[in-house]
Order: sequence, then C-alpha cells, then structure tokens
Amino acid sequence: MERLSDWYDHPEYYEAIFGTDTEREMDFLLEVGRRYGTGGKRLLEPACGAGRLVAEAARRGCQVVGYDISEKMLAYGRQRLTPAQRRRVRLYASRMETFHRPELEGQMDLAFNLVSTFRYLDSEAAALAHLEGTRRLLKPEGLYVLGFHLTHYPRRKPEHERWVERLGKDTVVCNTHEGLPERRLRRSEMRNRLRITGPGKDLLIETHWYFRTYDLAQARRLFRRAGLRVVEVFDFDYQVDTPRKRGEMRLDSIFVLQPAKSPA
Repeated sequence: MERLSDWYDHPEYYEAIFGTDTEREMDFLLEVGRRYGTGGKRLLEPACGAGRLVAEAARRGCQVVGYDISEKMLAYGRQRLTPAQRRRVRLYASRMETFHRPELEGQMDLAFNLVSTFRYLDSEAAALAHLEGTRRLLKPEGLYVLGFHLTHYPRRKPEHERWVERLGKDTVVCNTHEGLPERRLRRSEMRNRLRITGPGKDLLIETHWYFRTYDLAQARRLFRRAGLRVVEVFDFDYQVDTPRKRGEMRLDSIFVLQPAKSPA
C-alpha cells in the first residue's frame, strides 16, 4: 500500500467523494438566490476547490468568480471547463481571509461555501476578515450561503463519518474523524483517510488538521460583527421549501447571510 498526504493534492479522489450532489446543490443555491436575494447570476465561490460548482454554474449561464489556496485544485478546475464555460469564469489563487478584488466590490449577487471549509480559518480575526471581505463584494441585497458543522461542546465521543464512491474501476472510501472539541482553544482535531483500491492500485491518503469550533451563539455573534444578518437557516439536505424552524437546533447548518442594513 502506497501512503500519501494531503487530499487536496489529489482532486480526482476528493471530487469522487464530495462531487456527487453538484446539480442538487446548484439548484438549491440558485433558488435561494431567487427567493431571498437578487435572483441575479453573478456568483462567487470562496475556496472553490476543483471547481465542480463553478463549472455547473457556468454551464447554467452564470458569471462566476472562484478562488482557492490550492494550485492543484485550481489547475484541475481550469481543465474541466469547456471553452464556453471559460468565458464566464475567473479563477484566482488566494486565501479566504485575504481575497481582495476592488473591481468586484458591490457586484456579486450570490456567494457560497457549503462544506465547512470556513472552519479552516483558525482565528476570530481570520474568520472576521473573510466575512467582511465577502460582504464588501456583495450587492446590498446579495447573499452569502455558508454551510458548516456547528460544535456541541458537551459531547464526550469523537465523531466519525464514512462514504464510499466509485471512480471508474477504483473504489474510494473516505473516513473522517473529528476529535473532542477544545473549548478554550476553539478547535477540534481532524483526520481524514482516503483509501483508493482498484486494478493494480492501493493508496492511502491521510490528512491531519484542526478545525475552528463554533456553537450557534458564537456563529451568530461573528456574523453580527461582520455586518451580516441571518436571513434563513437550512439543513444539509438542500430542501429550499423546508427552512429550519425557529429554535430548532441541528449541527449541520447552512446559513443564508445578507449585508445588514445600516440604521437610518
């Protein structure tokens, strides 16, 4: 068995696990934009990875800006675009907390980041910088659809998720482990193992990192500091007709955020 590190260096296997709901996610995003925002088609994806949602949005006629820290992911994303899609897409290399394009300020109808990448921002300052920077790029009625897993600090057992997908003749098994949250440090230890087996192939890609932790109150305080208000909250089932009921508590949360209106 060959051992490798950093799943972001292997976009094809990352996509095999996380690229299965692309059309459903884009249906959800565009409908949220229509119901709660401008309904426009100028889109932004922070931490766009290998560009599956970027390509899908461009296929539907949207103008899309994406950025990511991983050059390998961006290269994969550029290669997947058709000539017609390339005319609608701009991709940049950037961190989430430092992305800055003055020509885009106040221009975006909808920004989105759905799979907890936000939790890679390892400090309040970094998270705030990202949210404020994204807010400045939105139109006054624009939206930031931000999905991540909230933390239940009292839990006493690690959390584990497992997925199995096929990639051609290969089988890709993904096991993600989240350790106990460290409330004082606002972090939890993460480990991901991708096992890829197939004809003449046996790979293990193991990645370790820390995610920043948020309970609901911490998330809402941060949004307010960034000048964003929560318009609606959804679950990870992407059902736009069933927003979360007021007071209902679930950990997997998709927040629909909008620039807060200044007091008159």
